Amino acid sequence: MTSRTIWKFMAVSAATFGICAAQADVKIGFTGPLSGPVAAVGQDQYDGFMLGIESLGKKLGGEAVTVLREDDQLKPELGNQIARKLIDRDKVDAIVGLGFSNVLMASLPRIVESGTVAIATNAGPSPIAGSGCLPNVFSMSWQNDGAAEAMGKYAQDSGYKRVYLMAPNYQAGKDYIAGFKRFYKGQVLDEVYTQVNQPDYSAEIAQLQAAGPDAVFVFYPGGMGVNFVKQFSQAGLMKKTALLSAFTVDGTTLSSLREAAVGTVSGAMWDVALKTPGNADFIASFSKKYGRVPSHYAAVGFDTAKLLDIALRKVKGNTSDKAAFAAAVKSAGAELKSVRGPFRFNSNHMPVQNYYAFQTVKDGANVTVKQLGTPLQEHQDAYVAQCKPR
Repeated sequence: MTSRTIWKFMAVSAATFGICAAQADVKIGFTGPLSGPVAAVGQDQYDGFMLGIESLGKKLGGEAVTVLREDDQLKPELGNQIARKLIDRDKVDAIVGLGFSNVLMASLPRIVESGTVAIATNAGPSPIAGSGCLPNVFSMSWQNDGAAEAMGKYAQDSGYKRVYLMAPNYQAGKDYIAGFKRFYKGQVLDEVYTQVNQPDYSAEIAQLQAAGPDAVFVFYPGGMGVNFVKQFSQAGLMKKTALLSAFTVDGTTLSSLREAAVGTVSGAMWDVALKTPGNADFIASFSKKYGRVPSHYAAVGFDTAKLLDIALRKVKGNTSDKAAFAAAVKSAGAELKSVRGPFRFNSNHMPVQNYYAFQTVKDGANVTVKQLGTPLQEHQDAYVAQCKPR
């Protein structure tokens, strides 16, 4: 390639980018785990978000949009660096995603300092749901305890007397265990915290088997869930002990688990079994575009695009007044027609929403889910009273 050809190629590339930049009045940063054992969790959030933008004519608030995608690799220190880059160098209007709770918490210093709107699509840690609530930080997904609280209530209502609890040792794991215990009044035989991304649970499964619980509650998202459920099933426990979970058996793991997951009961704010307005169309569109069934992570990403569209219309695409934009995001929550059903933001910017119980079942040659009930309706988290809006 000659120097003149190289120059022409660079000129065309720069011109194309310049046109995109001129049209992209809205710039959104997406960050999440896009590699490693939990990559499916981040990918589903991103794909759902991009599908939402596509359904809006590839615009948000009527404005052209650029989405900058970053992989936090489930590393808090990297998440912090990415947040700083997106805010200081890329000058994004909002950050979406923000990984797991440990990554979100590590990313907060620059987000809080800058006032940039941040919308978590996979975390709602208790420290920012209570006294540490923030005016520009929202959880579009859940307050961490919610799905576990639903399973705690389900276990209580089902009459399980002795329950064993397990989760990875980080903020969300602790929140989920606390949430379950808040609604379950029976005997907790033990609560065990394992390493994040631990691949082998044979020692812990032997320990829980010896304890002889009526039911086990676990929170193991992504690849952790695949490993745990398969090993639990291989140990012959699925027919002996009820397995209750939150974000362990879901759209990102069911294709790998299949028959191994049959019988499990999961708490969540969304699943494919829901008959809410717009949900069937969302599932069909996602499945057609990506060749797989969406998970609740994808549903949250999809809803987030719709939320930002409403908020940006409220400020006429002008995000220079960050406090006004944050206020628009909060009020947009009450107007959102979510695929999950009822939705609004509480005063701590955590969702008020339903939490459902779903069971994994065999349907002919297929493995799917059915809705068992709605343990918690339009549920508010346990920390909101501690939040004093700034």
